[in-house]
Amino acid sequence: MKIEVTLNGRTCTDEIPDDLRLFDYLRQKGCASVKCGCETSNCGLCTVLLDGKPVLSCSVLAARASGHAVTTLEGVQERAAVFGAFLADQGAEQCGFCSPGLVMTVLAMEEELEHPTREEIQHYLAGNLCRCSGYQGQLRAIENYLNREVQA
Repeated sequence: MKIEVTLNGRTCTDEIPDDLRLFDYLRQKGCASVKCGCETSNCGLCTVLLDGKPVLSCSVLAARASGHAVTTLEGVQERAAVFGAFLADQGAEQCGFCSPGLVMTVLAMEEELEHPTREEIQHYLAGNLCRCSGYQGQLRAIENYLNREVQA
């Protein structure tokens, strides 16, 4: 089957098998930031943006992305670096394996929610697992990042 996807701002047209997962397609396209930890839609490591909304790429067929824009960490490196500094400031980086999925979720949250409460942040992040941290540093970093304009 032939698909056309706008991947990180550039158009990609490819012939793919019908059952190819978006995760596998993105890895084939060189998007090394997209990781797969559970293959059951439970960990959030494979989170990418599909038309600006976070999706778990291990649970989406690549064919479903045809005609749509897919954004990975490679496509938002400047914004990700800003948030990454907030993670580092709180000592919340740890091993970094979960960071790409977390970053993509936070960037989507930033676009969708205005001044979210801690409970709203926790709800939005419910599908992002981190095996290294206790989440408190991540939560502080996210709150500080999302409130940075308010503090300035």
